[in-house]
Amino acid sequence: MVNDIEPRILALARRYNGVYLFNNEKKQKLLTWDTDFDTDMRLDVGEAEDLMDEFFKEFQVESGNFKIETYYPDKPFSWNPFKKTEPVPVPDFTLGMLLESAKAGKWLYD
Repeated sequence: MVNDIEPRILALARRYNGVYLFNNEKKQKLLTWDTDFDTDMRLDVGEAEDLMDEFFKEFQVESGNFKIETYYPDKPFSWNPFKKTEPVPVPDFTLGMLLESAKAGKWLYD
């Protein structure tokens, strides 16, 4: 069963990796274990949360201390359109993290 984890994780990620009018394989974004949900796949918090819910159920991974806010924190809001807000640093959130956690049977990252 461990052997089929990799293609199953990639298949799960592909379902959230954009939809194209003509399902052309060449237009699909290349997924690697370094692919980041936010910067590469451009998932918003809701999409990432849905993907993770499905991941924990499908792969029977204990969610442990997983919090979506760790990777998608609330952004400071300002009514002043001229005030530039500083970006909030966030840790990487990659497909490789899902792979390693699926192999371990629990979420390995805080």
